[in-house]
Amino acid sequence: MKWERAGLVGAAIGVVAAGAAAGVAIERATVGRGVRRRAQLALDAAGPYGSLRGTPGIAVAEDGTELYYEVDEAAPAPRSETEPEPVRPPRAARRGWLRGRGADPGPEAGKGAGAAGPRPPLTVVFSHGYCLSQDSWHFQRALLRGVVRSVYWDQRSHGRSERGRDQLAGEPATIDQLGRDLKAVLDAVAPEGPVVLVGHSMGGMTVMAFADQYPRYVRERVAGVALISTASGKLAADTLGLPAVGARAFRAVAPGLLRVMGRQAELVERGRRATAELFGGVIKRYSFGSKDVDPAVARFAERLIEATPIDVVAEFYPAFTAHEKSEALAAFDGLPALVLAGSADLLLPSAHSAEMAAQLPAAELVVVPGAGHLVLFERPELVGPALAALVARAAEGARVPVPPRLRELTAALDA
Repeated sequence: MKWERAGLVGAAIGVVAAGAAAGVAIERATVGRGVRRRAQLALDAAGPYGSLRGTPGIAVAEDGTELYYEVDEAAPAPRSETEPEPVRPPRAARRGWLRGRGADPGPEAGKGAGAAGPRPPLTVVFSHGYCLSQDSWHFQRALLRGVVRSVYWDQRSHGRSERGRDQLAGEPATIDQLGRDLKAVLDAVAPEGPVVLVGHSMGGMTVMAFADQYPRYVRERVAGVALISTASGKLAADTLGLPAVGARAFRAVAPGLLRVMGRQAELVERGRRATAELFGGVIKRYSFGSKDVDPAVARFAERLIEATPIDVVAEFYPAFTAHEKSEALAAFDGLPALVLAGSADLLLPSAHSAEMAAQLPAAELVVVPGAGHLVLFERPELVGPALAALVARAAEGARVPVPPRLRELTAALDA
């Protein structure tokens, strides 16, 4: 049938082109669709993944789009921790990041600093990937909950955020616009104090676009950055794990097909639902590197991509071909940085991470053996402690207290 053929195309492109932000919950074998559906429902009911919630809020983007975020506050520090610990000045001091900032965090001079009271806390802001939502940080959120002030937000047209108003009016989605969205979120959730920026996949590109447009903010406020399974550009050269000829053919037809599907969203969504199981192996291949992913974790990832409308997939795909932000990385030079990727990532190969790390001498490069694009789902026991270590380094550099629990998590990485 016509709508089934549209669904086949939509599922294939919506998985591969969208960054394969999904996994398969059940190995298909020979069981029927009804049995598989009951198993999926059981996994949805049993798994707590994506259920963590914080204090909600709304930031308003430049075009009026409402961006949904949640804040997890840190637990109150013991009285003995209210004064900053003496630390060795970090390499960032050479860039002037600490000059004039020992008791005065940036443009908010004199507010909440020195004798007037405790310094503003360090805030860690998480930006998720394409066809995901803030819930994709579930494992990292569980680890850092109550340890450090953390903010999770849904990028425009994703999760609980509003559909991009510019896009509804016919304007294209751009990575630069996402960078400005991040600025709106930062202004709402952290008007003062140091921040750490964390981005996965498209979220990492959002962070780079932010740095490109707001280098002064980075100099004055950013204490650290984590770029996970992402790239600063040159995406047209990636083969997606396909033969070169197949990759070129895919890139040639994908934009046009996605535009057509975006205009027939209802038809494509019907076909997408009906034929989704045919693409279970493709989805899993592009999400994870290992074959023994917990079915409940894989089902969690699958739910996230199911919640992303095909017209949103169509809106954002062209933005990636225009993403070139290698020069923007200079804004982070000298800051504590983590660049992390899976060695088996077919979508954004770890070579991108190695190239970015080479431009950031203060960065720690972590390549997780055998992990795929969704390394934060697949190997949370490595990603979480690596992030904790980065946040601890950033706190030291910003001269704010490092919570003991954060040090414990860092020690777990060393072990």
